[in-house]
Amino acid sequence: MNQVLYRKWRPQTWEDVVGQKHVVHTLKNALATGRIAHAYLFSGPRGTGKTSMARILAKAANCSAEDIAARPCNQCARCLAVNEGNYLDLIEIDAASNTSVEDVRDLRERVPFAPGDGRYKVYIIDEVHMLSTAAFNALLKTLEEPPAHAIFILATTEAHKIPATVVSRCQRHEFRRLGVEETTAQLMEMVKAEGIQADKEALEAVARQATGSMRDAISLLDQLGSMGEAITLARTLEMLGSTGGETVQQLVMCIARGDSAGGLQIIHQATDSGADARQFARQVVDYLRGVMMAASGNTDLVEATPEIRAAMKDLSQKIDPSVLYRAIRSFSHAAADLRSGWRPQLPLELALIDSILDPGSPNPAAGAPTASGSSGAGGSSRPVPQRPAPAAPAPKPAVKLAEKPPQAYAVAPPDSGHASGMTLARIRESWSRVIGTIRERDSRSYTLFARAQPGSYEGDLLSVYVDSDLVRQKCSRPETLLLLQGVLAEVLGSPLRIRFAIGKTQSIAEGQAKYPDGGMVDTASREFGAQVIDLP
Repeated sequence: MNQVLYRKWRPQTWEDVVGQKHVVHTLKNALATGRIAHAYLFSGPRGTGKTSMARILAKAANCSAEDIAARPCNQCARCLAVNEGNYLDLIEIDAASNTSVEDVRDLRERVPFAPGDGRYKVYIIDEVHMLSTAAFNALLKTLEEPPAHAIFILATTEAHKIPATVVSRCQRHEFRRLGVEETTAQLMEMVKAEGIQADKEALEAVARQATGSMRDAISLLDQLGSMGEAITLARTLEMLGSTGGETVQQLVMCIARGDSAGGLQIIHQATDSGADARQFARQVVDYLRGVMMAASGNTDLVEATPEIRAAMKDLSQKIDPSVLYRAIRSFSHAAADLRSGWRPQLPLELALIDSILDPGSPNPAAGAPTASGSSGAGGSSRPVPQRPAPAAPAPKPAVKLAEKPPQAYAVAPPDSGHASGMTLARIRESWSRVIGTIRERDSRSYTLFARAQPGSYEGDLLSVYVDSDLVRQKCSRPETLLLLQGVLAEVLGSPLRIRFAIGKTQSIAEGQAKYPDGGMVDTASREFGAQVIDLP
């Protein structure tokens, strides 16, 4: 049976370990001076060599070679037994499947027995953060005062979940993510030894996809090599669901120019050609980060070719910094929020629009300035492309995507008329119809707006009061806000700009029960943003 590459290329000596020189140096010196700790904690991202380093340390501690600097020698009977997985004095435990206190008590009962062959009996506990609290407590005494022949090596990807009492009894070593250059160099060495034809650009794409995990990179290389053909960049991008750097660069150029139409076209073409939306968003974030680094004079921190670095530096001088930072936040949110759905490119499109459209700036899509609404308590408005103005003398106001809400309640000013005859009184009279329509269309949004109230109306800006900052944040999401804007335009016959503020609210749902102040329901509503609703 053919062995998979990541097992075949598992490091067997200190020199084989990639990217963890700080850990290797410390452990080798400890062996040379005879200062081996009784407990180690290896923490870091997955695929960075924690378990492999633990096995190398176990081999070196029991190696029979006379020269200490040559340990592990991988030639003596003990080293060979470890490599073959049948060395009795090396006990590996998967904490993910042995989480109970009974498992740890069984381990504790066996620890006092002396090793059968080597100097030390080594216990490697992988994913140790999965142990229960009771299991950790049972392990504490053994970790604090183990027998002289026992070495514990705890490995974890989530060190913050390990009790401080356990961490304080271990010598901790942090494993870092591998850089693209380090991973690419290792992959090139592997394909040369395996006789696989691969382009360097393709291996760099694999290294970026692995995000610092050597095991992930080797697994991807194994998958590409199983095709039986030369590994090219085009084939690699096709398998990864990625797009070429040229497509990403073109999209970022559209963001810099404020060309929303061109950017939407690029996203449409990329997703139609089979690109994975989440991966595409990550590529855009990586490129935008490179532009940000170039703008701050840290181009050397960008893992890219000299040509791409030069392009990033040139673009950093053309793009507005506020647009750049907003684009990084928007596409980062899209990359984290993307899930399989009927319209996977929608978060990308929203991120693009949100990146380009800035409060007070000209509308990049329509080529004309948008009306800027007033803001309360430091709030500001964010416009979206204007609709074409009708032939009537008084054009309809522009629709805006979102308003940055004020942080405190503002007293509503007196009713102010509008060219269309819209008043706050009219909005309040129609508000129950608005909420009823939202309830029919989206029950989840209805739970947010059930207690919302029209607060003030000035110009074409409607302030809607909600009773907590949590509800305000959820109502300000683009999809939720657009739903309310659409229903208001449908019921009132005129589009309105909306901002959300924290203020006094009351439920207008028919048959809504009244709850006393200071009660459980009232406290949950005020402190945690809980909503009292009537189930349909």
